[in-house]
Amino acid sequence: MITTEQIRDLIHRRDELHRYLAIDDKRIAHEEEQMKTTAPDFWDNPDAAEKQLKKVASIKSWIDDFDALSALVDDLEVVAEFVREGGAQEEELDAHFSRTLEATEALEMRNMLRGEEDKLGAVVDINSGAGGTESLDWASMLMRMYTRWGERNGFKVRIADFQAGEEVGVKSATLLFEGDYAYGYLKSESGVHRMVRLSPFNANNKRQTTFASVFVSPAVDDTIEININPADYEWDTYRSSGAGGQNVNKVETGVRLRYHGKDPDTGEPVEFLIENTETRSQLMNRENALRILRSKLYQRELDKRMALQNELEKGKKRIEWGSQIRSYVFDDRRVKDHRTGHQTSAVEAVMDGDIDAFIKAYLMGSQE
Repeated sequence: MITTEQIRDLIHRRDELHRYLAIDDKRIAHEEEQMKTTAPDFWDNPDAAEKQLKKVASIKSWIDDFDALSALVDDLEVVAEFVREGGAQEEELDAHFSRTLEATEALEMRNMLRGEEDKLGAVVDINSGAGGTESLDWASMLMRMYTRWGERNGFKVRIADFQAGEEVGVKSATLLFEGDYAYGYLKSESGVHRMVRLSPFNANNKRQTTFASVFVSPAVDDTIEININPADYEWDTYRSSGAGGQNVNKVETGVRLRYHGKDPDTGEPVEFLIENTETRSQLMNRENALRILRSKLYQRELDKRMALQNELEKGKKRIEWGSQIRSYVFDDRRVKDHRTGHQTSAVEAVMDGDIDAFIKAYLMGSQE
């Protein structure tokens, strides 16, 4: 049974979100930015017009999400009153409370994503580690997990590059997530992921441990300027493998971008190797590879800022991008995040993309 205190808590959380999100200020800003789109010369510069429309849509999405939540909270009070008067069943109140709680948590989670880069799409690199066939299979399982998460949350997921294992699974893969705040959510996934299970590839069905690494960077768009010196990179081409039709296999459409630059602050070498087989066009694959390179260089700058902040604020939780972050123990039915302590026994659900609880726990911890 839903209590009065539970309803009051949701009312309080709604009111706090109104304050945190500065909804009244956003309503004024939305009107001002919307007015700019009515100017007679608005479409004289199509690129600037598109940016302005995105800005208007971004502000409006916050207002719409808050208004939808506020309506749910108001209706919750009404349904609770009907239950007290005998005009509604407690099951109706329970169902409405669950919807309102879910909407509240979703907006609270989005409110945690305040960084300039959080609103961008994401580039997710998955690489198998030591462990042979088992590791290749684990990398493919992670690839499916993130693809399913993206589909669950309305993101468009594309495969930018895919290097199959010799027998099974994935040696390496690059996924592109298109949609607002994909990076903000997925940044929690960077690090080493450890799997423990009774291996189907072992003749004795022994318990085996294997690893795969995940690296997430923001998918930069044309609003972020990243300058790359053409002298710092070179190209190779190769025949793509796997799905894509006869053209992909017969023509050198795959591109390999080798970047050899230097850190502008320290002078230390910076190297990246990026492969792209996303399309049948070598030209398009070159453009895609350069876009991914820009994303990785941008992420590198974010990491440098984070390292500096951690040095200045020793008391805050340090984020180790290259460390083991999560263990998936199949025979014990346990998935545990070592940074936050959050864990669940719903291993199958997690592998089917249900990782929102881990993402929320990470985001809440990073706000401390």
